[in-house]
Amino acid sequence: MSGRKLELLQGMPEIFPVLLCGGSGTRLWPVSRKSFPKQFVPLAGQGTLFQAAASRMLGAPGVESPLVITNADFRFIVAEQLAVEGIRPGAIMIEPAAKNTGPAILAAAVYLAAHHPDALLLVMPTDHSIPDSDAFRAAVQAGVPRAAAGQIVTFGVRPDRPETGYGWIEVRGTPKDGEARPVQRFVEKPPLERAEAMLAEGRYLWNAGIFLASAATLVAAFAEQAPDLVAPVQEAVAGARQDLDFLRLAEAPWDGLRDISVDFAVMEKAKNIEVVPLGTAWSDLGDWNAVWRENRGAQGDVVAQGAVTAIDCEGSLIRSEVEGQHVVGIGLQDLVVVAMPDAVLVADRARSQEVKTAVAQLKARSVRQAEVFPRDHRPWGWFETLALADRFQVKRIVVKPGAALSLQSHLHRAEHWVVVSGTAQVTVGDEVKLLSENQSVYVPLGAIHRLANPGKVPVVLIEVQTGAYLGEDDIVRYEDVYARGDEQGPAR
Repeated sequence: MSGRKLELLQGMPEIFPVLLCGGSGTRLWPVSRKSFPKQFVPLAGQGTLFQAAASRMLGAPGVESPLVITNADFRFIVAEQLAVEGIRPGAIMIEPAAKNTGPAILAAAVYLAAHHPDALLLVMPTDHSIPDSDAFRAAVQAGVPRAAAGQIVTFGVRPDRPETGYGWIEVRGTPKDGEARPVQRFVEKPPLERAEAMLAEGRYLWNAGIFLASAATLVAAFAEQAPDLVAPVQEAVAGARQDLDFLRLAEAPWDGLRDISVDFAVMEKAKNIEVVPLGTAWSDLGDWNAVWRENRGAQGDVVAQGAVTAIDCEGSLIRSEVEGQHVVGIGLQDLVVVAMPDAVLVADRARSQEVKTAVAQLKARSVRQAEVFPRDHRPWGWFETLALADRFQVKRIVVKPGAALSLQSHLHRAEHWVVVSGTAQVTVGDEVKLLSENQSVYVPLGAIHRLANPGKVPVVLIEVQTGAYLGEDDIVRYEDVYARGDEQGPAR
């Protein structure tokens, strides 16, 4: 490395990616639901959107391990998907309750200001698609000098259509790739006529919701624009406790915070905002029309995902998420068809935004599929219901190598386990034994039991439950390697 390059790197501030990992993604129902939102689902490639976001800045000069902000329900999914990518996070911060992006980003800024006072935060949603990582990194590097100088640098996307589902940024002057320009103002999602006019003017960019600023700059901006948030967030960070590999923010000060986005809290009012064009394609994959648009280039006008056969179809997305089920479309035009084990969506592609309204109606009617994903992810693996009726339930359970369920008992049900593949270590009462393929065990009602995988390959088993109540909250936990004894709700 030349002396000049070494000198530049030595003078470069540390950059910490801050990955925002909440939300419910209801417009991509039924694949995305409150219990398993879109950032964890492969929508535009082999990996998930979260994994792509976490990997986007890997190896770039000055970039440190990411800080993830999520909630308790997603913490083990986050940890598992990071591990698959070989990424060790700087911290996985757990919000006690969802309070929108404002408090979450302020918590990250307060945390990093205490540990790395000169650091820059690269705040990124984890449910967006940015195919060209090199162009993204170049845009970030272009914003580093301005962020280090005390500006909040946001990143915009050059519009190619009069999009009404995005926020827009008005740039003072002409936006140029690789150059930071002052922001004139932010524009909320516009009506079509206004979007067409902004597209024609050429001074507007889509708001990608990504920005770069120093920890000190962000804390100062919140202190000026949303001062009521600062003290409670500082208390929540100061009172945070370590829980396994996670950092749980203190609940009491956090609970009193108002729910507010960073745009409303700071970005739309601060005077030190600049914008750099990303110089690459970008999509928030906010609905099925966006997913169709993102994937159609490689497959033509019809996007077929999973076990699908499309005959004489045009402009449609057909997706199957069901193992052993084949979806056939004949003569479909501009439709979205998504098949899940417990729900099927058929919609006019042009009305994809209305899926959110349909989910709200399902939720109002207490339809389980509105929010609950059919495959229930746990730190030890996952399970899914194969059959459910009065007094019995059949599940498929997959336990990861080296993982174990909690030591537990049930008040209202008995269980019968049949091992399909792998080797399971089973505890029932005082007896501990190994079960291999085609072997089974009965767990009587009230018996203390545990299922573990001591091997190197996943354990797959079928569980048959019988009893008067089969809910996941029928559990008494005695011991749990994942420290979930103080949590209410789902068993296992």
